[in-house]
Amino acid sequence: MFRKEYPYLYETHMHTSEASKCGQATGAEMVRAAEKAGYSGVIITNHNWYGNHCIDESLPWEQWVKEFCKGYKNAKEEGEKIGIDVFFGYEAGYQGTEFLIYGVDEDWLVSHEEIKDADIAKQYSLIKEAGGMVIHAHPFREEWYISEIRLYPEYVDGIEAVNATHSSPLSKGYDKSIFDERAIAYAKKYSLPMTAGSDVHTQIMFGGGVAFKRRIVSIQDYCRAIMSGEDYLITNGKDWFDKVGNRL
Repeated sequence: MFRKEYPYLYETHMHTSEASKCGQATGAEMVRAAEKAGYSGVIITNHNWYGNHCIDESLPWEQWVKEFCKGYKNAKEEGEKIGIDVFFGYEAGYQGTEFLIYGVDEDWLVSHEEIKDADIAKQYSLIKEAGGMVIHAHPFREEWYISEIRLYPEYVDGIEAVNATHSSPLSKGYDKSIFDERAIAYAKKYSLPMTAGSDVHTQIMFGGGVAFKRRIVSIQDYCRAIMSGEDYLITNGKDWFDKVGNRL
């Protein structure tokens, strides 16, 4: 029902094996799976330098970034062949606290090596100066690699309020929807925009993401749509919510 009015569904949280150690399929394979699952587009968000990546840490910064971006490039090349939009992002890790970064690209990373050792406040400043967007990923997730729940409402533009890994029946982490309920409440408390994604690592697509009435044309367009309050829905692939977290 909702897909008729909001036909353009975007996966905003996807990992590939070229850069994320936990990724189990290449960028091209992930995009083909997303296309079959009915997505209009995906945002590749591999783990960065202090996250669960698989890039040789001895490489010089520029070469490290180029290797890091291969998953995105392979995904984009495949997306152009099959007609699915592929945008670049990454997931920044700080001792288990993670942020989805949108709106910068490979060239920006190469020329801003200072982002590597930036703290959370400096990260936000740098990304905002670049015209990008910082979303706190799964802020209330409880896992072995997350030592404590840390919240930074002053240093994010929005909250990943729905993460399909927590609540999709297709996920091994199913039945942890309490994490999403807490994230929605948190976003409402601080009047922060809400997004959704699947945090998907395999070719099994959970169906989560952000659905729009129109096609998104670039990662900057996605950032503007979220930040401007454009009409959209968020979903875990099973349940649907409006952009302010009310279940539909």
